[in-house]
Amino acid sequence: MILPLCQRLSYATGHFLNDLCASMWFTYFLVYFHSVLGFTSFNAGVLLLVGQVADGICTPLVGYESDRQVGSLRYGRRKSWHLIGTLSVILSFPFIFNPCLGCTENTPEWVGLIYFIPFIIIFQFGWAATQISHLALIPELAKNDHDKVELTAFRYAFTVMANIAVYAVAWLLLHFQVGQTDPGDTEHLGRQDIPIFRTLSLIMIGLGIVFSLIFHVGTKEKQNSFEHLVNSEDTDAESIADQLNSSPPKPLLLWYRWLLEPSFYQMAFLYMCTRLIVNLSQTYIAVFLTNSLNLPKNYIATIPLVMYVSGFVSSFLMKPVNKLIGRNLTYFIGLLAIAAFSAWVALDPDLGVAVYGAAVILGSGSATILVTSLSMTADLIGSYSHSAAFVYGAMSFTDKVANGLAVVIIQSLHPCHTQMCCPACTPFYHWVMVAVTGGVAFVAALSLSSIMIWPIKIRFCTISPSSIQDSSWVSDPAINSPEK
Repeated sequence: MILPLCQRLSYATGHFLNDLCASMWFTYFLVYFHSVLGFTSFNAGVLLLVGQVADGICTPLVGYESDRQVGSLRYGRRKSWHLIGTLSVILSFPFIFNPCLGCTENTPEWVGLIYFIPFIIIFQFGWAATQISHLALIPELAKNDHDKVELTAFRYAFTVMANIAVYAVAWLLLHFQVGQTDPGDTEHLGRQDIPIFRTLSLIMIGLGIVFSLIFHVGTKEKQNSFEHLVNSEDTDAESIADQLNSSPPKPLLLWYRWLLEPSFYQMAFLYMCTRLIVNLSQTYIAVFLTNSLNLPKNYIATIPLVMYVSGFVSSFLMKPVNKLIGRNLTYFIGLLAIAAFSAWVALDPDLGVAVYGAAVILGSGSATILVTSLSMTADLIGSYSHSAAFVYGAMSFTDKVANGLAVVIIQSLHPCHTQMCCPACTPFYHWVMVAVTGGVAFVAALSLSSIMIWPIKIRFCTISPSSIQDSSWVSDPAINSPEK
């Protein structure tokens, strides 16, 4: 039976708020704190690292807790965590893209650091809770491999739509910016652009709330049969045993047993490389356009918009392409597109309007490798969906920490330590874009080669019905006692 279209659409809306905020976070965080608020490049990188580390720590913890019984069973453990994360994001994100209350241009920079860190940590906790609970629903809602690919593709399609919304609204706000006394203010970023980013963040939060409501109303989470049996007060032990014997139990794989699987580490490394390519290219595209290519500031909206429109189109091709040539070759095609973008940027430092063509290639390649890597992760989980949140949390932990460390390392190598950019900035961000796309794509290709040699599958952990007693899901003494 194929998952109904309305269920697929309502599921995909559940990550829309996260996608809106993530788009602003990765694309505009550095350029906002460095070029608009005037933080040094290193301190802006430190703030980003704090967020990534907080996300990296929260993600596996949320994944572990989400796999346990949390919140109302009637509402669903995944949706309960999704609601908690959504509220955290709504309450914290607007404060990040707004100057600290009471601060002026003469306020010491360390005051701003102390002010923003709590809001960043709360936002990253909420983002992690929403992301992991949403991803963990894929193996539970999908009835077959094609449904998994389709759910992932719909999810990414909404991700692209969220990014398109962010960049379209940003372009409108920049295009209709009025009241500037200096014509140069409309070409270069500065403190005069603070209201634009504040308004943009509030609009995105409003849109995200609407789509989150659609998700929570329209998506029905399946109830675990063992949870229902254990918590039923009207069912005696004999009827429970009869039900367990009459229908084969769903296979269980406890979270710590994933750590014994080589495929778990293969997939974690490939997913980390995928996210490094996608997130770092998104993080540095704005400063690359303004500092290396010296393009007007409206390009920080139009170029990412072109990237995600091409990614949106590519996401709809994922299902037939995956079915035709398989996951590994589809991912490899995406890597070829990333490598082509890197080579183009390396060979032509002055792209000019040709940057639109390069953006199409980067957007298509990023969409391909991201959708395919998520589908490969769902394949690894397979029928062991009760511990899916831990797997997604562990995968996300590697990418968050790696992203944060990569940004701090790059920012520490920055030739300028003030708001004003020196001539050395021009080649710096140019080679950063080459390294974070081409260099990481090469490492990802090596990881993909290992998967082609040793395919993704569960090798060492065999699960039998008797192992259910070891699970934290079944804690009722009436079931676990020898007499029963």
